[in-house]
Amino acid sequence: MRSLWVLATLLSFLASVRAIGQTTCVTFQSSSSSFSVVSRGQAAPILLSADDWPGVQRAAVDFANDIQSVTNVKPILSNVSTTATSGTPAKPSLPIIVGTLGKSSLINKIVNETGLDVSGVQGKWEAFMATTVKNPLPGVASAYVIIGADKRGTILRCVSPWYWWADVPTTKHPELFVSPTGCSHGSPTVKYRGIFLNDEQPALQNWAMEKFTNGTGAALTGSPFNRFFYTKLFELMLRIKANYLWPGIAFAIDDSQNQPLADWYGIVMGTSHQEPMMRSTPIEFNLFGSGPWDYTTNAPEIMEYWLNGTERAKPFESVYTIGMRGFGDLPLSETTNIALLQQVISDQTNILTRVYGNDTDVSDIPQIWALYKEVEGYYDDGMRVPEYVTLLWSDDNWGNIRRFPIESERNRTGGAGVYYHFDYVGDPRDYKWIAVFEQMSIAVEREATRLWILNVGDLKPYERETEFFINYGWNASRWNPNNLDTFVSSWAQREFDLNADTSQTVVNIVANLTRFNARRKPELLNSTTYSLINYREAENVLAEWNQLQQASTSIYNSLSSAMKPAFFQMVHHPVMASTTVTNMLVSAGMNNLRASQARLSANDLADQVTELFGKDFDLETQYHTLLNGRFHTMMDQTHLGYFYWQQPMADTMPMITRVQAKKQALAGVMRIAPEGTLGAWPGDNPNQCAQGYSCPPPSISLDNFAPFGNRFIDVGAGGPAPFTFTASSNASWLKLSPTHGSISPTAPEQRSTPAGVSNAVITFTATASKQPPLVVTAMFSATKSSVPSGFKGAVEGAGAISIEAAHASRNNSVAGITWKELPGLGRTLSGVTPWPRLGNNGANFTAGTGPSLEYDFYNFNTIGGKGQIQVTTLVSPSLNANGVDRPLGLAIQVDNQTPVAKYFIPPAVPGTLPDAWDGTDGFVANSIVSVVTNFSGINPGAHTLKVFMIEPAVVVQKIVIDTGGLQPSYLGPPESIIIR
Repeated sequence: MRSLWVLATLLSFLASVRAIGQTTCVTFQSSSSSFSVVSRGQAAPILLSADDWPGVQRAAVDFANDIQSVTNVKPILSNVSTTATSGTPAKPSLPIIVGTLGKSSLINKIVNETGLDVSGVQGKWEAFMATTVKNPLPGVASAYVIIGADKRGTILRCVSPWYWWADVPTTKHPELFVSPTGCSHGSPTVKYRGIFLNDEQPALQNWAMEKFTNGTGAALTGSPFNRFFYTKLFELMLRIKANYLWPGIAFAIDDSQNQPLADWYGIVMGTSHQEPMMRSTPIEFNLFGSGPWDYTTNAPEIMEYWLNGTERAKPFESVYTIGMRGFGDLPLSETTNIALLQQVISDQTNILTRVYGNDTDVSDIPQIWALYKEVEGYYDDGMRVPEYVTLLWSDDNWGNIRRFPIESERNRTGGAGVYYHFDYVGDPRDYKWIAVFEQMSIAVEREATRLWILNVGDLKPYERETEFFINYGWNASRWNPNNLDTFVSSWAQREFDLNADTSQTVVNIVANLTRFNARRKPELLNSTTYSLINYREAENVLAEWNQLQQASTSIYNSLSSAMKPAFFQMVHHPVMASTTVTNMLVSAGMNNLRASQARLSANDLADQVTELFGKDFDLETQYHTLLNGRFHTMMDQTHLGYFYWQQPMADTMPMITRVQAKKQALAGVMRIAPEGTLGAWPGDNPNQCAQGYSCPPPSISLDNFAPFGNRFIDVGAGGPAPFTFTASSNASWLKLSPTHGSISPTAPEQRSTPAGVSNAVITFTATASKQPPLVVTAMFSATKSSVPSGFKGAVEGAGAISIEAAHASRNNSVAGITWKELPGLGRTLSGVTPWPRLGNNGANFTAGTGPSLEYDFYNFNTIGGKGQIQVTTLVSPSLNANGVDRPLGLAIQVDNQTPVAKYFIPPAVPGTLPDAWDGTDGFVANSIVSVVTNFSGINPGAHTLKVFMIEPAVVVQKIVIDTGGLQPSYLGPPESIIIR
């Protein structure tokens, strides 16, 4: 293995003043002990050795350019020999000396002659150190010495990694200093930290064709991904501390300079899970192969094809993907068996031995076996590879890792890794937004840390998430549930030069953006995802989005013109686009509902949907025309109108309808629509009652512990005639607001809100010109309940109890394990999970013996008055990653009843997912698993619900108890009133 880590220190070093997950050693204020990088218009010269890695020389140029970007002063770079310092510039500034331990003769001389202790980095993958050294060279009194254990360990930066890829301006400072003790970092948590460019058509590919070619791609493939594109990508990767790449299209033949340049930059190359032996398959096989991609009938031709790929890759640092899949990322034929695949891997091993020679131990050549989809099934069925091969576990394409190494697999010399998705085109639909920490923290604890590869699709718009994924792999010990927010606040300060308060606002914006989108992936949203009638769910969701948009707009408007483009790309556009799509879909649902209720306002909503559909395109255009088309085509991916997994061929507006605006509804000028029903009065409507005609007046109810504290009735127009209305009640205790109003085709509908106790009749009277008064009544019942003095806990309201999992009455630890909140993870607030992630040293508990959460609640009713309640524990989707004999589970108990063990993820055929997992209404599409437990013998009164850990890695979001009045909704009822 070639040494490769002096580069990243140089490109990350000076950024440590605003480093994300690093010790800060850079400042813009001098002190008596600080070392001057730039002061009083003078820059410290940068000294290197000519025999260091070429990539270090190149990175030093970037380093000097970064310093100039910050201070407007450019340091002088010089190569200095070990026998003389004549190459040292005659400048009063003390120098910065940079190099790779064991490669740079300059660094070796300094270490040998000064006795500098380098034990903290020597022989350690990608480690680095920086410190002030007295008399490092003849004639040099002092220098700041930066030493990398290998060439990627010596790349420094002092500008945002995204300065080019997201147009982040550099904040200017006249002076720059570093602390004398310097910065250092040992080996990273994850050895290989990479990204995968995938499904890059149409957005990334069209953009690269426009920006990096003359309109003509590579001769053999038509690909635009040439050396000019990749050098920009390689630099970005080093700046965010990535070191490994699965490229797009056919890397090695798209441009003959691609592979040498990757090695020069210090990027380790690989090929994806379906592309063995450093060949881009099927593209290269179609060009250079012969015969079918069938190892049973065409093994010699396929072996020759792999041999050529291995010989081509030998001069460069590579990680070889072994094994075999079918063409087009599909499974091999049904006749494929384990014996054949074992032969494939044996032949691939022989190819490596042949190419690298018998003097190279094949176990020293990095290799991965991607356990993706059906390949994991081969492993489960007993197929094995040499233990020096890294087992690359995969997620489900939606960010849920299918399996982690179990204890018996953690001592393999090849270790394990993870293939993870931010972007995927495949069944059931494209996946976009995801939270990383919850899954990858398990990967760290279960030692899947040899290699992480992230499918980033087109790379944009996943800048922030990609950096966190790589950053977490660089130093997982830095991050925990209590400080995750500091990643975003540090990122916001670095990228947009914001103060601490405004950065915290960005934290809230980003947290809600990702949470709202994770409730249901945007491609899977439809016009009735959120309930249009129950718990005010749809309108509350819209209110949340609109508040988010206002917050983002406020910051955007406050920024300088130079800073706006970066904020628009990485924060504002995602917020605006998501808000627009959600508003459009919910408004379409309301349009259809109101049309079925013969309400003229359906037409206003139809207009609103049409306007929002146009705004969606306008936002795309705004992105594409930003900075004279800087990222033109990058948002070309269609996203509206999905009806199966593949992208739609065109964005399609959701279905809307209209009512005849020139004709009055048969039942009269006024329409009454009470909260909680699809029906409308007067007249007939199939949603008024089962019979569908001659239905009684509507009825609504309210109790004093209901989450909203009031109920509403919409009053709207049933045609073109304007009218006035009054609302009155036969009960003095019932307060209505408003009690009168006017409605016309151009005036909005009005909402009357009653509140009170006992039973009453509400009468609505409409008066229109040349028409008799129209009278509609509604029955109202109110219940006032009370709980005993001293009770503390959640109280039933509207026939249900809803509790956020984080709001437990008590959290009981067992064997050092406790339930810990993961802020922002859940659909409505957060999630809670046993911590540490390995749980009971990897072991489980029997039902009722593990760490528990207790929730005190008070109910007034039971289902049907028969002493029954139904408890739904809302759990984050997660697969049985502990192995087939350890399905995910927890236990539920009410009072002193026997705890009920619930194993909620069904088993699956090896290499497949559980039946309930996929589909447009599956666990992962809904971002939730509803674990239902029924209890009997429950009387009205105070009770305690307990949730026990059985298996680690379960994440509980919310608990809903149905006492007889639970209504259908997507997110469940709002949290109940909790008496504390």
